[in-house]
Amino acid sequence: MFGSLGGAFRPTLTAFGGRAWRISWRMSKTRKANVRKRLREVDSVIDTLAASGVDCKQLELAKAIPREHEMLPRDKYTTFSRTANKHRKSVHKVPHFTKRPIPRTTPVGF
Repeated sequence: MFGSLGGAFRPTLTAFGGRAWRISWRMSKTRKANVRKRLREVDSVIDTLAASGVDCKQLELAKAIPREHEMLPRDKYTTFSRTANKHRKSVHKVPHFTKRPIPRTTPVGF
């Protein structure tokens, strides 16, 4: 009875955790633009804090990370994952990726 339902209530494979058809496999141009915008906003906050004369260890660490225009596209739109194929995972597949910081550096060799 329930196996013939379509639309929003269609069953998905359990192996995909019920998310087989809800998350697209590639990022859209809009999502990529929003990721770049968030990275640039973080860069501007770091610049503002540095210009204000604030001095702390976390700010020095934040200034050491690469800026948005210095990052490779692979580092902007993917993140390191131990379980993913080739150890890279698209950022939009990470839960709450708009709320969490995108790691700008990856482990050596990945």
